[in-house]
Amino acid sequence: MTLKEGIALIKTDKINSFRAATWADLGCGSGLFTYALAGMLNNKSTIYAIDKNITSFKKNLTFKSFEIIPVELDFEKQDLPFIKFDGILMANSLHFIKNKNDFIKKIKSRLNRGGLFLVVEYDTEAGNHWIPYPITFEGLKELFAATGFPGASKINERPSAFNSANLYSAIAEHT
Repeated sequence: MTLKEGIALIKTDKINSFRAATWADLGCGSGLFTYALAGMLNNKSTIYAIDKNITSFKKNLTFKSFEIIPVELDFEKQDLPFIKFDGILMANSLHFIKNKNDFIKKIKSRLNRGGLFLVVEYDTEAGNHWIPYPITFEGLKELFAATGFPGASKINERPSAFNSANLYSAIAEHT
């Protein structure tokens, strides 16, 4: 996926309406969605790009008005040692969490009221070695509602290059 495609997948007015904000990208991988998000945030925002193996994260020096801080951390097993966030992004990483309910409740405590939770996931229940615990959009809406994020909405979807299921993006607000 290209950066332009990543932006198209997660683009929503809810993100760029924020002032300078602090976000966490949990499971940032190479940083594709970190930079897609950065392209929508106001200048002087900060994104903590978090992954348990940060070596694949690619620095992109064209994003000079943003502070992007790579952090090596297993966000499922370790606590986030940072301040509260205005937003949390999980792009292709929630499907690695088996107990999503407990995880979302835990991570919610790191999100400011009115903060956004942005997810990119495969719209399937059929797991495999690379996507062990996927969650459909309907399942995500139920999960978010059960953990205090009512009104999750789908932003966009696109065919996956690796799976027969579509990739979707969704967003919910911490009330």
